Amino acid sequence: MEDPSSKEEISRVLKVLEALRQASHDLQAHPTPKSADPDSPAIKALLELETESDTILSKDPHLSTLSQHLTSLRTLVDTLQKSRGYSLKNFLTRRVSTHSISRVAGSIESEIQAWIDRESIDNLTTLLKETVQNEDELVGLLTQFEKRLSQGFNRELQDLVLKSKILLLLEKIICDPNCSKRIREQCSFVVAALFQFNKDVFVGQVLMGPLIHALVSMASWKSMKVLCTLIKLIKSPLVDEIESNGQIPKIINFLDYKDLQLLVQTMDCILEIGYSGRKEAIEAMLREGLIKKLVDLQRSELGGDLIDMGRFDEKETNKEDSNQRKKEKRESREKRFLESHPFASCVAKFAVQLEVGEGLRQREKRAFKQEILKRVREASVSDAEAATIVAEVLWGSSP
Repeated sequence: MEDPSSKEEISRVLKVLEALRQASHDLQAHPTPKSADPDSPAIKALLELETESDTILSKDPHLSTLSQHLTSLRTLVDTLQKSRGYSLKNFLTRRVSTHSISRVAGSIESEIQAWIDRESIDNLTTLLKETVQNEDELVGLLTQFEKRLSQGFNRELQDLVLKSKILLLLEKIICDPNCSKRIREQCSFVVAALFQFNKDVFVGQVLMGPLIHALVSMASWKSMKVLCTLIKLIKSPLVDEIESNGQIPKIINFLDYKDLQLLVQTMDCILEIGYSGRKEAIEAMLREGLIKKLVDLQRSELGGDLIDMGRFDEKETNKEDSNQRKKEKRESREKRFLESHPFASCVAKFAVQLEVGEGLRQREKRAFKQEILKRVREASVSDAEAATIVAEVLWGSSP
């Protein structure tokens, strides 16, 4: 367990460094002689913090380079201050100094970010290894780390993650049913963020079978959202893994649940499987009665038929409207309708995913389309319902 006094010291350092980073960022955002003036808010903040941070920086060898940058900044500011006047020499000196100050400010910000990344990963790995975990603190650190990853690729951050072996710790917790579900879900979000950060590096480090089983077994909308994200990133290889590990029946079974968020995320997941899945995965979904479940959802209060909106548009559209205006009105009406009817035309949406997807051959796509039409007719409660859904499947779900 970390010493409380050590935590307080790190917190104090972090507060100073955050202020330094913000001042550096402000200076880079406005690289003009006026903003680099010694009296500008950003420069004053940096120089004041340099004095305040002397003792702090000297205690941490990782901050020695930052200390050097701050010293360089003060030298550049002094040079700038001495170059006041209207001579050509002073003008050129101000230009060069301003550029150099902006560059040093960028280096200061990078050094500070590297220190913060190192500390946050160290703290996170320490908490992940603890037997008894402070749930609120751990979730907070996981959320911060996920946010950091979402800022985009950074090689230094990637090196820190690889050295810390944090991905294996995250996977271990996700696959441990004895851990808090809240922590497991948040760890799942971080894993998805790592894959988005650099899929090629991090996917190979995870045993997908246990991870997928754990995500499905959580049976929550959050775990299904992560699974959907992973399918979008990894595509057919992950769908193959899902199918070979027998997870498709469990996913389809979620369509019988009453939790709306879980239903919506499951539908998104099914659509992604339809887009990337090979023949075996699609067959597995159809065997589990997917089409009947989709027909039932489309018939429910949360369903509906987008094809009917096309007829409505024809009656209501002002003849004087341009084609672009008509399109905008239709898309706006469709968006509002879908927000309150997430399963509208869901059978056709699934069929379209197969049609435009990457996992099937052309002859397989044609065969599955005929199979879907057959199952729609079997699942429909009336000829009218069957005719509407069949029309949508044949011509697509868009009005």
